[in-house]
Amino acid sequence: MKPPRLALSSTVFLGLLIASAIGGEPPAAPGDFPRFVVPGEEPAMARLEELFRLHHGRAATNCTLWDSWLPHATLWPAVGNPPSAQAARDYYRDAFLTRRIDDEGYVAMQQHRGLAHSEGWPFPTFQQAGGTGWYFSTAGEGYLMDYFPTKALTSTDGWELRGAVVEGITPELGLKLRITDDAASLATPEFACKTIVAPYVRLEWGAEGLGEGAKASLSWRLQGEEGWKADRRIAMAAPPATGTQAFANVPVYRDPGYDGTLTGVRFQLDGAKGAVVTLKSIITAIDTRHPITNINFVRGSDEYFAWTTDLAFLKANVGRTREALRYALREFGVREHHLVRVPWAGHDGRTGLSFGPNGEKTLLHGTGVGNNYWDLLPFGGDDGLATIYLYDALRRHADFEAWIAEHPEWAIPADAEPFADDDLRDLAAKVKAKFDATFWNAETGRFAGWIDRDGKAYDYGFVFVNTEALAYGLGTADQARSIYDWLDGRRIVAGDTSQGADIYHWRFGPRSTTRRNVDTYGWVWSAPEQIPWGGQVQDGGAVLGFSYYDLLARIRTNGADDAWDRLRVILDWFGEVQAEGGYRAYYAKPDRGTLQGGGPAGGLGMDQEFMESVLVPQVMLYGFLGVEPRPGGLKIAPKLPTKVPSLTVTRVQAGGHVVDLAAEPDRIRLTARVVDGSELAVWLPEGRWTVEGPGQPHTFASEGEPLKLRFREGDTYTCRRRHD
Repeated sequence: MKPPRLALSSTVFLGLLIASAIGGEPPAAPGDFPRFVVPGEEPAMARLEELFRLHHGRAATNCTLWDSWLPHATLWPAVGNPPSAQAARDYYRDAFLTRRIDDEGYVAMQQHRGLAHSEGWPFPTFQQAGGTGWYFSTAGEGYLMDYFPTKALTSTDGWELRGAVVEGITPELGLKLRITDDAASLATPEFACKTIVAPYVRLEWGAEGLGEGAKASLSWRLQGEEGWKADRRIAMAAPPATGTQAFANVPVYRDPGYDGTLTGVRFQLDGAKGAVVTLKSIITAIDTRHPITNINFVRGSDEYFAWTTDLAFLKANVGRTREALRYALREFGVREHHLVRVPWAGHDGRTGLSFGPNGEKTLLHGTGVGNNYWDLLPFGGDDGLATIYLYDALRRHADFEAWIAEHPEWAIPADAEPFADDDLRDLAAKVKAKFDATFWNAETGRFAGWIDRDGKAYDYGFVFVNTEALAYGLGTADQARSIYDWLDGRRIVAGDTSQGADIYHWRFGPRSTTRRNVDTYGWVWSAPEQIPWGGQVQDGGAVLGFSYYDLLARIRTNGADDAWDRLRVILDWFGEVQAEGGYRAYYAKPDRGTLQGGGPAGGLGMDQEFMESVLVPQVMLYGFLGVEPRPGGLKIAPKLPTKVPSLTVTRVQAGGHVVDLAAEPDRIRLTARVVDGSELAVWLPEGRWTVEGPGQPHTFASEGEPLKLRFREGDTYTCRRRHD
């Protein structure tokens, strides 16, 4: 069976439709960009700086999927002259403050206009699902017209209209109805699709002259039924009364009687007499929401505040981040299960492909819907990757709430359901214990990706699950050693397609998976066996950006020397790539692998829509220097490799200060490039330190309290650890 043309990759398969990045400017010149300085490693550091510059300029999108990755890499680098990170900060400030959150608390994905749930991922589409839809206007529907060319309806023939008259059909807004009665309704022509592929009915509509008392509802009809049942109506939000149009996603699947074959849909307006209503489209929709959006929004928003100490942002957004976290805890039963259990239609973790005794394949439409970056894989059920991100969000937000409690002068509005930082830390500890126990596969000695609703665990050697878990502090010490014994070839996992040194076949990072997968996907990726091993990023391929988590996990598990050696391999590879003209030129040569990007499927992700490639250089700041942003300053806990006598990262913006940070054994140095007149707080590793700088040297005992430094431009403070 030929794969459907729309299922183009396992990640952001339509890079051409990604939101534009910050200005889309070319890479900054070396003199206007942060530098990584390691004596004796100048050529390698020049390559790392080049890698950073190459990906920094486009490392921004309004899509929630990247909220915990791109701000992490762009909120600190002060570029240009005078040096500043303000462009990136302004971009994400606006993105977080305007991110859509629905009435239930779900945070929208905001990738691009799709053909499914309007606040979710753009696909699976209703066409792929065997659903149905009608468009009275195709204006602005590039995605629809590119992949499913559609003629807009020019009449309401076959529709059932009551209490309203048609005033026309416009190219921009579609069907225009004037409501003439107190109760008006419009029903679709008869059709047939299974309810499993139509958990939502989605309208795009608007109104003018609609009174505040108007109420909207939706009804449906199942096969074998005549007429419309009076008690089968779901209340829904009325269309916006400003003349603009908005989506309405009606969760018909929540009704216990919604089961079988759907044959008709009708929407009704009561108390709307005299209004003019426009209807652009109505479709059956797969639930393409992802369970990670709320979690990522919390992580990104909290990190923005940690880097900027933007109190106006905090006051405007704190209620939104709290509600987003409450929704995630409530919707996924976190306090009960201590993990993310996805309850949505199509998200139970079961594969969308079924195989008979003779290998015959059946597509299970509506099953195996994606849940994260790896959008063709049916993560869901008890979702391991979402649980990893939740664990990180709980710990970050615990710090966030503690900061607010410690600073009453910030005057943050009180919350009706306040979070206590100790409660969040306790919950995070329970999540860690549950994750470590639940997702561990004792047979393979690594973490599985998810467990479906039937209790089946899925383990294809998900390297990214394992490295991200360790990078964020999940896993026991024994589990961490077992994972790296597997990745580094010290032990072989029976049945794996890739073993030993082949796991790092692509050089710039490990394969995403080590076991061939041809049977566990959403139904939209129906013929994975037609693409060879390593020809898809989620099946033996690799994504450059996620090498960052391999590096962080190595620091935690094996130490900084091991991570440094791995980084040097990456930089040697990148040097060869650049010498041959860049990614596209290098991988155009046979037997080197196939690049994905901008549409075509491929096994290697590093440019175009793979904006997370910008993560790799962050190991210098967050990994080896051990920097953690905090309101008003920085925590610095270096973990230097023995081969690195000193490490400097320049142009780090913390709040309104821009500083160069340098570390060597027992010494940390900060030099100011830009100051804002306030103190810069610095949290040093515990111990006694001699502080040298403007004024007389003095001794500082670091016991959880920060060192408060006041700079003028060009000032340097040197902190030396004392051993007396």
